[in-house]
Amino acid sequence: MRAVVQRVRRASIVIDGVQGGSIDAGYVILLGVGHEDAPQDAERLWNKIFSLRIMQDEQGKTNRALADVDGAVLVVSQFTLYADCRRGRRPSFTNAGDPVTANELYEQFISLARRDVEHVETGVFGADMQIELVNDGPFTIVLDTADLAR
Repeated sequence: MRAVVQRVRRASIVIDGVQGGSIDAGYVILLGVGHEDAPQDAERLWNKIFSLRIMQDEQGKTNRALADVDGAVLVVSQFTLYADCRRGRRPSFTNAGDPVTANELYEQFISLARRDVEHVETGVFGADMQIELVNDGPFTIVLDTADLAR
């Protein structure tokens, strides 16, 4: 699984032309599922994101985790995180997970987030979505379960 985690001051989402949820301070998580991903990858990735100390403390240092600041989360499916642009000019998405499995893992990831975070908003898997956000910092991290310690 891959995630782009953006620390935000606020964010909102429009889904198929309809205003969706919004969050204040926290993370926008763009989540991609690969064809080799499994449920344990969702658990490992969420645990890593939830424990990251990338929120600022009173001195402006990144010493706090999401729970320390009662942060919110907006999770959006993003199969394009598996784009392969090595050849030609059109990305290949053959490394992205099949839609059924990818949606199951996306929903599992959301359940894990809701277990630990009070305010979780989401996109809709496979929908046309627009995200508005104010990136805080800016602070953006890219994570891949293939690179995380087991």
